[in-house]
Amino acid sequence: MATAIWGRSIPRVWLRRRATPGGGRHYRVALCTELKQPLVIKEVSTRPVRPHEVRVDVHFCGVNFADILCSRGQYQYRPHPPFIPGIEFSGTVLETGTDVSTVKEGDRVIGLKGPPELSCMAEECIVDQKALWQIPEKVSLQEAATLPVTYVTAILALEHRACTQPGETVLVTAAAGATGLAVIDVATNVLQAKVIAAAGSDEKCKLAMQRGAQSTVNYSQGRLKEEVRKLVGSGGVHVAVDAVGGDIFLDALRCLAWEGRIVVLGFAGGSIASLPTNLLLLKNITALGLSCTRYREQDFPVFSKSLSLALQYCQEGRLQPHIGAVFKLEEVNDAFLHVIQRKSTGKVLLSFK
Repeated sequence: MATAIWGRSIPRVWLRRRATPGGGRHYRVALCTELKQPLVIKEVSTRPVRPHEVRVDVHFCGVNFADILCSRGQYQYRPHPPFIPGIEFSGTVLETGTDVSTVKEGDRVIGLKGPPELSCMAEECIVDQKALWQIPEKVSLQEAATLPVTYVTAILALEHRACTQPGETVLVTAAAGATGLAVIDVATNVLQAKVIAAAGSDEKCKLAMQRGAQSTVNYSQGRLKEEVRKLVGSGGVHVAVDAVGGDIFLDALRCLAWEGRIVVLGFAGGSIASLPTNLLLLKNITALGLSCTRYREQDFPVFSKSLSLALQYCQEGRLQPHIGAVFKLEEVNDAFLHVIQRKSTGKVLLSFK
């Protein structure tokens, strides 16, 4: 889900911020100069936009666990320092290239930077016009910044992969995280499904209930399978969405009903389970993987449709993104630590204003 400038030069933008004695203009970025070390705040110079590019004044940038993994050299895409982390952002258009027809100066937009480059943890960002979506009038810049990763993942998982139907029961693990809460939001408020939220503390379970889950399970206090069975009986749940992996994934798999579907989002627990395929056979279960980044690379129309739906649902008031914490650019290392220590609930953002 995160990408980086894989050993390439930092963006050079020529508009606004601060003029230096030499006449160039600069803006601030969060820069990874060495893997597994704190990011540093640097000023970098600007570059002109190319014909198909757009320069955006960044207001908010999402902080994702994949950004942290990239900065440690532990993600599947491995950047070589120096690089600027950050996948997603919201802001206003400052300038457009000569061939840009989709947005204009002053438009409010959200955008992404994908492989082989990113650079969203910066006061300005240059992006291809195809990687921008206009923000509807009733959606704030802060709310919009939560959508490109977590809500697209939720919509792809529930609608595109699991084909969740109204009235079905959805089990979601890591339910108080940014993606978990987005899954609860989409499942309950868009798809009219019932949600069992599983998390690792009573506090996180309480938040999941406040955000729309019908039931919760604290899997630090007992086996997930047994607690879910108490809630739904032997029939099981129709859909499970798992981002934890390991034993939690295996328990979620065993919670599924006949012809149930499980969607794998990641392995936040640090362990990748071996799939007991006999369980798939016995209940005609379907196991599905989902990488938001790969959809953007391999099937952009599906990705774009999902993000457009997220914006539409927000505009209609059907989604209510939960923002757990907002940090300033100079607090980026505190933001990373907040996520690493599992203190975060909901989306963590960097603010540039």
